[in-house]
Amino acid sequence: MDQQKPAPMKATPLAIPEVILLEPRVFGDDRGFFFESYNRQAFREATGVDPDFVQDNHSRSAKGVLRGLHYQLPPKTQGKLVRVTLGEVFDVAVDIRPGSTTFGKWVGEVLSAENRRQMWIPPGFAHGFLTLSECAECLYKTTDYYSPEHERCIRWNDEIVGVVWPLVAPPVLSAKDVQGGSLADIQPGASEK
Repeated sequence: MDQQKPAPMKATPLAIPEVILLEPRVFGDDRGFFFESYNRQAFREATGVDPDFVQDNHSRSAKGVLRGLHYQLPPKTQGKLVRVTLGEVFDVAVDIRPGSTTFGKWVGEVLSAENRRQMWIPPGFAHGFLTLSECAECLYKTTDYYSPEHERCIRWNDEIVGVVWPLVAPPVLSAKDVQGGSLADIQPGASEK
């Protein structure tokens, strides 16, 4: 009798279908738990994409810290696979692909150490997150190296994008993020949408 092996991860396309929420299969008992946080073959089978990850990043943020919305210009655009290993964040992706039918739209999900969800954000998206817990640690893989000369930022509260952040107080921002631009800077006419 041939039994079908359960999929190592569940993949759910979000409202912008290229952004995918991933939920790994977790094995737990009284000792703790185990799961594959990344398996190239399983990722490819679940998502239909096969990114070439070249860098892993690890950030720690206090409650109320908002990072983003960051992106890199071509030819250094980055796809990101984001997960949280401590605490909880509200993770956001904004479509900034010129000509895309969902240009300027955003999706957001809560990622936490407890739910072990991950979000695949392909190249052509701006990314940011708000720390919801006392502190949070995020790990994310990227498909290209960090390039300061290609890095850009959309303001977290850009009226054109209109992200609805679950804020209980004004966010804590870096000086660089305070100076972020607008979606209108990316594509002329975006503000007329």
